[in-house]
Amino acid sequence: MYRFFIEESQVDGNLIRIAGEDVNHIKNVLRMKKGEHVLLSNRRGLEYECELEDLEGNRGISARILDIHGVESELCERIILFQGLPKGDKMELVIQKAVELGASEIVPVKMKRCVVKLDDKKAKKKLERWNAIALGAAKQSKRGVIPEVSRVLTFEEAVKRAEGLSVLLVPYEAAEGMEYSRKLIRKTKGKDSIGIFIGPEGGFEPSEIERLKEAGGRVLSLGRRILRTETAGMAMLSVLMFELEE
Repeated sequence: MYRFFIEESQVDGNLIRIAGEDVNHIKNVLRMKKGEHVLLSNRRGLEYECELEDLEGNRGISARILDIHGVESELCERIILFQGLPKGDKMELVIQKAVELGASEIVPVKMKRCVVKLDDKKAKKKLERWNAIALGAAKQSKRGVIPEVSRVLTFEEAVKRAEGLSVLLVPYEAAEGMEYSRKLIRKTKGKDSIGIFIGPEGGFEPSEIERLKEAGGRVLSLGRRILRTETAGMAMLSVLMFELEE
């Protein structure tokens, strides 16, 4: 069954009015017909199972609500990925895979060893592109919510944001001891919010690691191999997903 995202304002009694680009996708790309079923998510964890009714009206497509579900595809824990800005188009890959693996939000972070320099105009265009990628990945992976990609934060802004989370995990190549890492991962189950801090291509500066420790960050190892910045977040999210999935 195909899934689309809606705003709660589109719900009117037992009908939902589908509008925008989804109308063309349903009618001309998928060539769906009256009577077929779709899932419409309100982006906040509520999902409507609907039957398409009117596909010819000028105001979009009307769908009749058959049932309402909580979104079973979402983790109970909220995971925020703080990603050091990588070079080139790597951020697009990071966002796509982070959404597929269950991240609730992706926060791009300017760190000392970041090579990328974005002015306000470039940052705005990038942010629009990044959120479009998050939307596409959410649809493809049948997420019940659309994870947000936030504006680019400075390192200190990101640390202050992370201080309010239940757990803050910091994979670091200089950390040792996989048993400690396993214990940390097991302790994340049932926590309200989990932050993951990933360094850029050049890694963290030692001073950044110390600042993250001051903020409550737990430094852990992902193994003996040095992972690329675009791989480290995926590895961390994969391990967490395996541990947290009901």
